[in-house]
Order: sequence, then structure tokens, then C-alpha cells
Amino acid sequence: MKASELINSLKFKRVEPALTTDFDVTLLTQDTREVKPGAVFICVDGYHVDGHDLAGQAVEKGAQLIVAQKPIDVAVPVVYVANTERAMAMLADVFYDAPSQKMRMIGVTGTNGKTTVTHLIEQIYRDQQQVTGLIGTMYRKIKDQKYPTANTTPDAITTQRTLAAMRDTGVQTVAMEVSSIALVLGRVWGIDYDIAVFTNLTQDHLDFHKTMAKYAEAKAMLFAQLGNKYDQNGTHKVAVLNTDDPVGREFEQYTAAHVLTFGLNPDAMINAQNVHIHSHGTEFDLSVFGHVTHVTMKLIGEFNVYNMLAAFAAAYASGIPEAQIIASLEKVTGVKGRFQAVPSHTGVSVIVDYSHTPDGLLNALETIQDFAQKDIYCVVGCGGDRDKGKRPKMAKIAVEHSSKPIFTSDNPRTEDPTAILQDMVAGVPDAGVPVYEDRHEAIAKAIEQAQPGDVVLIAGKGHEDYQIIGRTKHHFDDSEEASKALALKPTLD
Repeated sequence: MKASELINSLKFKRVEPALTTDFDVTLLTQDTREVKPGAVFICVDGYHVDGHDLAGQAVEKGAQLIVAQKPIDVAVPVVYVANTERAMAMLADVFYDAPSQKMRMIGVTGTNGKTTVTHLIEQIYRDQQQVTGLIGTMYRKIKDQKYPTANTTPDAITTQRTLAAMRDTGVQTVAMEVSSIALVLGRVWGIDYDIAVFTNLTQDHLDFHKTMAKYAEAKAMLFAQLGNKYDQNGTHKVAVLNTDDPVGREFEQYTAAHVLTFGLNPDAMINAQNVHIHSHGTEFDLSVFGHVTHVTMKLIGEFNVYNMLAAFAAAYASGIPEAQIIASLEKVTGVKGRFQAVPSHTGVSVIVDYSHTPDGLLNALETIQDFAQKDIYCVVGCGGDRDKGKRPKMAKIAVEHSSKPIFTSDNPRTEDPTAILQDMVAGVPDAGVPVYEDRHEAIAKAIEQAQPGDVVLIAGKGHEDYQIIGRTKHHFDDSEEASKALALKPTLD
């Protein structure tokens, strides 16, 4: 694509000096490490680095055009705009030829359940012999190839580049986690979603949003952006909403799209009744507009019933028959780090779960209470440089819903781990909870002390295979640590 064609897609801009020599754009980027001759470099004022300070470096590496929102002094033309984040989203969509418009796009937002729901959706469509793509917390996935990701929802350029690769590989349906932060920062501007799913809203990310009202408002943006027209050619936008959550009911007012509701409440269009939770799975009666089918799934817990309903509704919205959706969902065994059982021959059950919010931790512990025979150990910590308000709440939940809570570190980042633990202890000052700053030691102690019939929940990190201390990632995998500790215990015949 010619540079002139690319920048002409920006309606309001100022170019200084004028672009007198056109060129073929080789790359669109905000990362100086990617810059090569023919690149267009976009200056983004980020949390830790201001891209305007790196414009000169980008030019030295071959950038022939800079997009900026503040005055800079470089030897190539600069396109000045009011907001480089917005310009980046627009330019990325144009540069990669609007890939989201060529595939079925399913966006999933909510505090908990996004990863599980997107994986369930992916499985359903794969079973329909469709080529699928997935973007989320764990990775970006094109067909069977996985690529690392730094954020639940990547920046606009990375996302559009990934979607273009999916389109070019023949992907037909994309399941994508959409975070509240991404919605506020415009990372998904330009993405043409067909189906938007809301799972739930509980406390998280208040270090960024400040209030729950602002957090809910951010989530609502996904549904408001579904469009405001009714396509008479058979293409329908659908908002899939958990109306057991009062926020889900509110979101009905934010969208002009068709609305499909789900929940455990019988007034939801798609609902689950007579839920029975076992140590090996969950069964319930699924009602779809009054048509009832008994479902037995391998996933455990009421929260997974909600996840299954969300995925079912998303697939149902695109016309897949009920029986085929159920067949796909009944065979799913789970997602890494989401209520994941660690193999054990010791009589001790160990579960690793990404329950890093108060509601997530409560869901996990209440589910364990449904099948635990004896004591419940809960190894839990709270992340540094994140919402401090949830620390005492998570501590209180651990104490009230497990018999053997243990507090430890969970990605302290640049905060003092001791100070984080003190914030947790402040929520239960008289509980006498053992505290281990070393997460390895905390997991080892819990499994060492646990007896046959006990359950050990290792909460917070889930799929993550690292511990962030300062700004450095160190390899650390909860399931690996649990396996090592279990190997030191006697096995049961």
C-alpha cells in the first residue's frame, strides 16, 4: 500500500512537511524494535514509554513516515493527529484491509469466564469443520498454531495483523476475549463483531477504572459498538447477555442488536435448571426457549454452567443446531489453569485455578465445597501494582470458605511482597493464617500437610508459567510446583 493512500484514510490530520515522495509501506508499527525501511511509525504515549521520544530512533532504523500527536523534530514527514491511539486503529484496519469483515467475529467480555468461554466456542466451531482462530489471555491461536501474547486483548496493530493472518489462512470464525481496558484504550476500534457475549461483572481492574460504574461502562462499549442498523440481507448482530447479573440486564439498553439471554433464572431465553455438581463433572437440564435437554459435562461447578451457557448461546446465535452444540460441549475436558486438576495418586486432590478476583475465588471454593470429603486448603495471593481493594476481600473469602487458608505471593511486580501480604492479613486480622512470601514454599507446605480426602486449591495464576518480581518474569508454574510436591508424598494403592 502506498503511504499517500494509507494516510488519506485519516480524515482530520496535518502533514508537515508535505509528503512529496510516495513510497510503499512495508510495516505499520508502534514498536521501534520492529522498524525497518519503509515503515510507518506511530508515536503512542504509553504507561512506561512515550513513543514520541523514540521517533528519531525509528527514523534512524528506516521509518519514512511518523504519526504523532505532539511536536517532534525528525527528518521525515510527520502526520499530526489529535489522538494517535485512534489513528493507529484506523490505519491498522486500512493497512490490513479490514480482516474482521471477512470472518465471523465473536467477542467475549466480562470479569470471569472469558478464557473458558472462548475455548468452548472454538471447540464448537471446530466440530462444525470450520477453521478457527482465538485471541485471548493465554495466547493467539491460528488454526492449531499458537503465538504468545502480552495482553488479554493486544494493541490495535497486533490484533489487526493477527486477524489478517487468520483471514489469509482461511479462518472462518474467531473467538476473542475483549478486556475492559482494551475497550477504553480503543484496541478493538474497527473490529466488526457479529456476536458479543457478556459473562458477568465483579470487582477487578479498579486500579485502572477507579469505580465499578466506570468498569461496567467500559464493558458496555462492546455492545454499544455492535452497530445501529438492521441488515435485511440475513446478517444479524447479536448481543448474548447473562441476565442473572443485573449489569447484563442493563446492557440490553446499550445495543440495538438482537438480544439473546442466558442464566440459571427460568426467565432467560436459554437457561439451566436442576444443576447437580459432582467431583467428576456437572449435569443439568438445558432449556432453550422451552425445549429441554439433559446435559452431562466434564467441567465442574456452577460457574462452568454459566460458561457453557454463554458458549452455547453464541453458537446458537449463528445457527448451529442445539444437539450439535451440546455434543461438542459435553466432550470438553477443560482449559489449562481453569479449575485444572493436577494428576495425583496420593488421595489428595489438587486444583489449579486462575481465580484472581474475589468472585472467582468464591466460585472456585464453593464448587470445591460441593465435593470435598475433608479439609480444603487454599493457597492464594494478590498481584502487585493492581487493585489493592480486593486484597482484604480475597483474604476474607479464603478464610471463610476453606479450612486451611495459606497466603502467599502472586506476581508482586514492583510492590513489596510483604506489604501486599499485610494488606491481605488486614482483612482477617485474628485468623492466624500462615503466610509464606515464597510461593514455592507455600504450595509445598499445603501439599505436604494435606491428607487423603483433602483438596488443595492453588489460586490466582492458573495458566501462567511465570512469576513477575520487579519488572522481570521468572519461570514459575503452579501445576509444575504441585506435581513436584505430590511426588514427595506416598501413593495410595
